[in-house]
Amino acid sequence: MTEHLKPKLLVVGGGPGGYVAAIRAGQLGIDTVLVEADRLGGTCLIRGCIPSKAIIHAAGEFESMRHAATKGLHGIKLAAAPKLDLAETVKWKEGIVTRLNTGVTGLLKRAKVKVVNGWAKFSDAKTCTVDAASGPVTITAEHVLLANGSLPVQIPSIPFGGPVISSTEALMLDKLPEKLVVVGAGYIGLELGIAFAKLGSQVTIVEAEKNILPLYDTDLTTPVKRWLDKNNVTVHLGAKAKAVETGKKGTSLIVETSDGKALELPADKILVTVGRKPATEGWGLENMAVDMAGRFVKVDDQCRTSMKNVWAVGDLVGEPMLEHKAATQGEMVAEIIAGHKRKFAPAAIAAVCFTEPEIVSCGLSPAEAAKAGEETVTGQFPFAANGRALSMDGADNHGFVRVVARKGDHRVLGIQAVGAHISELSGEFATVMEMGAVLEDIAGTIHVHPTLSEAFHESALKALGHAIHI
Repeated sequence: MTEHLKPKLLVVGGGPGGYVAAIRAGQLGIDTVLVEADRLGGTCLIRGCIPSKAIIHAAGEFESMRHAATKGLHGIKLAAAPKLDLAETVKWKEGIVTRLNTGVTGLLKRAKVKVVNGWAKFSDAKTCTVDAASGPVTITAEHVLLANGSLPVQIPSIPFGGPVISSTEALMLDKLPEKLVVVGAGYIGLELGIAFAKLGSQVTIVEAEKNILPLYDTDLTTPVKRWLDKNNVTVHLGAKAKAVETGKKGTSLIVETSDGKALELPADKILVTVGRKPATEGWGLENMAVDMAGRFVKVDDQCRTSMKNVWAVGDLVGEPMLEHKAATQGEMVAEIIAGHKRKFAPAAIAAVCFTEPEIVSCGLSPAEAAKAGEETVTGQFPFAANGRALSMDGADNHGFVRVVARKGDHRVLGIQAVGAHISELSGEFATVMEMGAVLEDIAGTIHVHPTLSEAFHESALKALGHAIHI
């Protein structure tokens, strides 16, 4: 027998956009149902941001132990080299995921959100059917929030399967691949490629563009390239993955190099990280009569679609595909439905690459500011002159903080940084942008010593012409 539900708000997708919207809606007294086919938490929590950062952390610890066992590290020496049990590492990572998943489940329950487990398929804009374990459930809602997320992009000539894996499978491996070929030198490919290199894999990276991390300027990516070179990670730029061949000697990826030659790269696993696409297929989007903006669902600055009372957030509505963007949009939609006045108009959204070293970018780079017609002043301060960076062994990677400001009024237009642990400053960078700060605001704020944040303070002083420590 079919169960019929008629909530005020139906949320499709239990990722950060969906579950945050549902929790906030519940807090505001809105009768809410959330539908999710997988575990609650979405890509970021279950198979993306959180598990990858756990593996990256474990890889860093393993690398430090390995150095201590060979050359010694800061006076620390180990009698024997560390041994890796990747299955145990993955088990530890899954424990973190389970803990967070359980937390999200509890928060939804506390907010009195009804969760229906299963795949939602829409027959019209406000009605869907879910084949739940207990039987079919039909849901008709006054408001529908689409938070369906995204999926890894496949390369048609080398589809996923067998030795060809996505980041999802890479984070579930129970055995370290001796030879790993990574296709794509964006942030996902480099984060995981560097982690596996630290764990002991022989890593080769293939990138079709002329630079790694092509969305970032070379000042930011050069320290990462230095690390790759120093750690014997081979990078083929301007190269295209063409085919996978399996023979008596094993599996190889066939690559067309920048000069048109064919290159055979032996691989135990081939990790394809060439981007993600919105999950728009298989759940009845075509029956909802919403307008599209290319491959994304078209929304306005309140995340409204062209269909009345149908909303969409997160990866489904365009770049940047970031958890914090989706969560902010989801919270906003819930508040608008409750009668609050809100719109999505951030001054900037900070993005982080958890590479070696880490990269943060928020707002405009110098080149982007110039392209926008802005006359700017720039201040850059190296971590080589920062005491905290030196004390954490993070000053020898050519890292820095850079601030870009309008010349006329000193309004901060962008902040970029590359260095160890620099991701932890991303919140300060975003706050400065959102508050519309000027260089004098940063310069006049007392930054704690000894911390990495002092480099941000000094970058503002440098832009003003009077840095102290360089």
